[in-house]
Amino acid sequence: MPAASVPDSVVNLVRRRREPLVVQTARATVASVLAYVAALALTNSPAPLLAPLTALLVVQVTLYATLTSGARRVVSVVAGVLIALGFTELAGLSWWSLGLLILVSLVLGHLLRVDEFVPEVAISGMLVLGVAHAADTAWDRVAETLIGAAVGVLLNLVVPPPVYVQPAGEAIEELAARMSRLLIDIGTQERPELPLTERWLGEARALDREIAAVDAELSRAEESLRLHPRVRQGELTRLVMRSGLDTLEVCAVVLRTLCRSLTDLARDRGGVTPYTGEEAGRLNLLFGHLAHAVDGFGRLVTAQVAANAELAEAELSRSLAAGRREQAEVSELLLSRSAAEPARWELHGALLANVGRLLDELDVERRSHWLAEQFDRHHRVRLAQRPLLHRLRRARSRR
Repeated sequence: MPAASVPDSVVNLVRRRREPLVVQTARATVASVLAYVAALALTNSPAPLLAPLTALLVVQVTLYATLTSGARRVVSVVAGVLIALGFTELAGLSWWSLGLLILVSLVLGHLLRVDEFVPEVAISGMLVLGVAHAADTAWDRVAETLIGAAVGVLLNLVVPPPVYVQPAGEAIEELAARMSRLLIDIGTQERPELPLTERWLGEARALDREIAAVDAELSRAEESLRLHPRVRQGELTRLVMRSGLDTLEVCAVVLRTLCRSLTDLARDRGGVTPYTGEEAGRLNLLFGHLAHAVDGFGRLVTAQVAANAELAEAELSRSLAAGRREQAEVSELLLSRSAAEPARWELHGALLANVGRLLDELDVERRSHWLAEQFDRHHRVRLAQRPLLHRLRRARSRR
């Protein structure tokens, strides 16, 4: 087929082969076909469609989700079948027995905490209750469910799904870059008027939606690391990225407060911020250093996960040092301004306080000490949970 005749949707699908939608589609299809073939060979059913259906529901984007989904699916089917067998022996099929079976099945599903498979308990019970040979149908349903769940889990064990650390890192970098662009915009304006400061405040508030999207990406990455056979430092990677997002979330709050201070300053001065001359120049330099620091922090988080972080850490340290020097210069200038305008000292102080909070949150040494403490705590918890494994490893290292 000529390249020009291939639909754009197919081309995009191939290019995005590591995205969750593509991975889920391919794995679910393969698992369903394999489950159907296995059920044909292992059961007497001429059309064991429950096996591919189970595999389709069990296979998830991550290995951890597949294992938990498979366990819940099997438990829900077995529970429904056992309830139906009991009702078949005691009451048979009637309107009241059907209603009672559904009620008991739903209650039991919630008690067993099978989550999205709660209706499956009642469905399995109804399908078994309404057939002539209930026992044979019940165990065929259990067998097909077990085959489908086993195929889905084995497929993800033999061919593990991808780890979604890189997309989460890219999302964190983009969040930091967006905050950096806002700070650069603030630092390149001479005397911004009130409409411009209000726009900055709106952009800072919109960061909340961006943070929610990054949090979803990071949650998926954390789940993809759990129980993955090819991941050895999953917990450490999770700590680095989660702490990075937490820091950026705090910075977003501080940035929103900073933009609010600039808006109040402009409104208090008739629609124009009061800083001119040397004050405006120093503030522009300060916001520029803050922008480089925030952007460098985003790159540092991903560098700590994927590669050598020394270069990113050095760049961030230089930006923070330059920012603190400018902060000291700006503080002297605004202190003089506050002495001349005592009624507005709170607005000037709020601006300086927010700048200081940003610099403190991005501090390299503070983050390094915190990560070291978390890694040490994680190591102690693992040793407490697996003392025998720790002793075996120590004995092997001594030999």
